[in-house]
Amino acid sequence: MLQRIESFYDAVPRSSARAEEFGPLTLFVREGEGWPFYARPALGHTGDVPVGAVEAVRVRQRELGVPEAFEWVAETTPGLRAAVEASGLTVHEHPLMVLEGYGVAVPAPEGVTVRMVGADDPALPGAVAAPYAAFGATPSPGAAGQVAARITTGHTRLAGAFEASGTALAAGQHQPVGAVSEVVGVGTVPAARRRGLGLAVTAALVADARAGGADLVFLTASDADVARLYGRLGFRTVATALIAES
Repeated sequence: MLQRIESFYDAVPRSSARAEEFGPLTLFVREGEGWPFYARPALGHTGDVPVGAVEAVRVRQRELGVPEAFEWVAETTPGLRAAVEASGLTVHEHPLMVLEGYGVAVPAPEGVTVRMVGADDPALPGAVAAPYAAFGATPSPGAAGQVAARITTGHTRLAGAFEASGTALAAGQHQPVGAVSEVVGVGTVPAARRRGLGLAVTAALVADARAGGADLVFLTASDADVARLYGRLGFRTVATALIAES
């Protein structure tokens, strides 16, 4: 299962980034606008990683003007943590969770509709913006168009929770690659929190992923408290995702 997730992690950025190799590490460099990518272990590498390789990647990231960021799975590449920490970065741990079973349906609160959003849906810009607002950020001018393009090509599926006026209160995505999909970017605008909207959106994404043929659906929770919420949908922690960023 973890090897399938590793293959997924290697495949997803390649649809919108180029890969630069640094021995046991791969740096993904986004082509065009959007969130910058990160470096991670080269596919198939599970051994130790020299500090020099980490430092070489960080030099390249500084040249590119992108965050000095690394993401990997502790259980798959245990030797990377020591090298990253020796280079001066702090490593943060997050529960890596896999869905057991089909998933649990979560009804939307009264007056709210949770649904999938298509590439030409007028609600798409609001659904794209909602998770940014959840984290106090603003999407770039081209963000909605980028998501629409990825929906069209099948790289992204988008779900949102909307009040009767059409305003997006929460949204999130899943990214299918073959029979594997990751739920990402689920967020609720601050004024609509504590209503179960994030779980309802996640449940809709899970149902869509299963309907699309995904037999492995996973996500990374921000912390143990959030992991317990996702546990209500049938997700179980199977490993530890590690993230380091300057």
